[in-house]
Amino acid sequence: MKNIIAPIALLMGTLVFAQTEKDTVESKVKEIEAVTFIAKKPTVESKVDRTVFNVANSSILAGNTTWDVLRMTPLVSIDNNDAIKAEGETVTVYINDRKTVFTGKELKEYLKTIPADNLMKIEVITSPSSRYEATGSVINIVLKKRDDEGIKGSVTFNNRQNTKNSQYTNLNLNYHKKNFTQTFIGSYSDNTNVQSNSSLYTLYDDNSTTQINSKTIGRYKSPSFSSTSEFEINNKNTVGVILEYYQSNSSSSSDADGLKNVNGEFDNSYIQNQSSNGLNRNLGTNLFYKWYDKEKNKILDVNFGANYYGQSDDSYYLKDITFLKNGLLTNETKDIGVLTDTENRNYYIKADYTQPLGKSGGNFEIGGKMNFNNNVIPNSLYGNNLAGLSKNDIFHYEDNISSIYANYSKTFFKKLETRIGLRYEYIDYKIRQDVAGTSRKDSYGKFLPNILLKYSFSDKYDLSLTYNKNIWRPWYAEFNPFLIPNNDGFYSRGNLDLEPNPSDRLYMKLGILKKYFISARYMFTDQDYWTDYVQGEITDSQGKVQKITITQPSNFAGKVHKYYVYANTNQTFFKNKFTVNLGLGWYYIDNSDFNQKNNLDGNKYISYLSASTNLSYTNLFNKNINLSAWVEVSNQNNGNSTTNKPNVFHNISATKIFPKTQMEVSLQLMNIFQRPNYDATTFIQGGTFRNASKWDWYGASISFVKRFGNQKVKENTKTDVEKNGGGGK
Repeated sequence: MKNIIAPIALLMGTLVFAQTEKDTVESKVKEIEAVTFIAKKPTVESKVDRTVFNVANSSILAGNTTWDVLRMTPLVSIDNNDAIKAEGETVTVYINDRKTVFTGKELKEYLKTIPADNLMKIEVITSPSSRYEATGSVINIVLKKRDDEGIKGSVTFNNRQNTKNSQYTNLNLNYHKKNFTQTFIGSYSDNTNVQSNSSLYTLYDDNSTTQINSKTIGRYKSPSFSSTSEFEINNKNTVGVILEYYQSNSSSSSDADGLKNVNGEFDNSYIQNQSSNGLNRNLGTNLFYKWYDKEKNKILDVNFGANYYGQSDDSYYLKDITFLKNGLLTNETKDIGVLTDTENRNYYIKADYTQPLGKSGGNFEIGGKMNFNNNVIPNSLYGNNLAGLSKNDIFHYEDNISSIYANYSKTFFKKLETRIGLRYEYIDYKIRQDVAGTSRKDSYGKFLPNILLKYSFSDKYDLSLTYNKNIWRPWYAEFNPFLIPNNDGFYSRGNLDLEPNPSDRLYMKLGILKKYFISARYMFTDQDYWTDYVQGEITDSQGKVQKITITQPSNFAGKVHKYYVYANTNQTFFKNKFTVNLGLGWYYIDNSDFNQKNNLDGNKYISYLSASTNLSYTNLFNKNINLSAWVEVSNQNNGNSTTNKPNVFHNISATKIFPKTQMEVSLQLMNIFQRPNYDATTFIQGGTFRNASKWDWYGASISFVKRFGNQKVKENTKTDVEKNGGGGK
């Protein structure tokens, strides 16, 4: 039945597009107003420390979620593990200047519940100031702020046809009266994803190869809501509270088969079936107070927050193995189940203060944050294949991260913009397992400086230089050493001995005619942690020793030099109706020392190109039709993993607007010419592991949006330093 829904919906959308003449004639004035508003800002702005993707009122928003638009943001890429990266490097995600507690697939599912219709812009901050927690680049998702009197909002219905059919519904309400603003967002999605994987593992010790193929079908039913209440006490003082709730009921099934050869001869083969059911819940709260003296340009921003995340998961594996022993084929059936129940609690207090310093135009900023985390992961196993495995254990991770920072910015001679900042972070953390008895307690502090310089030769030419020292800490789950079977026949675990990864980044950008930008980046690190494959042994139910392959994160010592050159331009044509943003990047990675110290056979030097373009046309033929297209060519090289071939992503959409009724209909085609395919090889000391997967992000979708009330929006208030110099949030 669901496979029929999408073609019918697409046909309905086509009919709606055809019936445009009457509504268009009656709304010529509103058309002109809309075009004028869009022309005020370029689609992509290149600033001294960030690239800003202005998506408000863009045609790509209709029917999409924040996750979808993030994929199409310049400089941003998303790998096969749903990790978000900027210029190929891992990032930290903020929403309205507030750090999200999610990462990986959890962050993906959460961003899918935020309708793109709420987006104002996405800031890709490649050289963040000391205000931000020091983990490299930052992506700040800025939502619209509506403050006109009365009730306004929108309702969205979306149907998407990939391999399977998915639906998405959203209700967005905003109420403003005098000094009080209330926003409510509620959504429900029912998504079904299909992913195919193929792997080839080669081990040098026993001259063996293992070929594994698998197919996974996952379904996710996700209700969510968020509420923001804001009250302006007077023209200087504002208080508010944010509440967020997200839930996901998931179920998946996976079929896998594997074949292992040793010295070119058959050793064993298997067929494995896996089924999984899970429930994720997240509840977040944030109480904030803001004092803003507009005349003196002083800001005090105080935040208190608490977040809870819980995940319950039950996975069951049934495996039939055929192996060769004494010249005879023997069959064996194994089954094992994994129960996981995660509970994470986060508490924080954060304060930031900004004010001008002296009469010479300087600006000073200071702030700090105390962050407390208490994470508990109980794991237990059931079934017949438990010999040699820890049947149950409870993993605990607790930390306290305290930080303080200061920034000072000033412009000299009306041409030289400067910013210097210093951040100090101190972490105290404890890790332990209740049953195994393993534990770790550690603490360390780091000074993290950053410098920004920008010189304007004239109104048409400017040059900027930034330096940042960063540190990336392991995620709590990456420490958990509990051994768990995967759906590909391997096992996985965390690593209790993981250490953080420090890095240094130097960034330079040249601006020409305010339309052309050339940037260059150099990054250096002498230590990192990536995916590792290690060999282990377990004893099966008959007392036989069985060799297994285990994936885990591990630290790799060795120098890595990364060079990156990027050229970008944003152009408008046809009286600002047609906008073109084009970016081209060249990467060069020197892994020679890294490979030598870790005895890896990977490429010592990696060189590749990446490119992306965003095209949009507003009010085609004066018929209130907006067109947009996005194309990206990307590679994903991570430490000891090298991409075998680039990926080509593309998205084409058309939106018809009915101003009189405030209705929108959008048709979207996703990767219809080529289905995305991730293909990379991971190098370890004992062999190579090649993994290829076909993503489900292709097909077509149709969206219907009904708006009501005054849709006028404004940007969140920021100081001039924050807007132009990049010195703030």
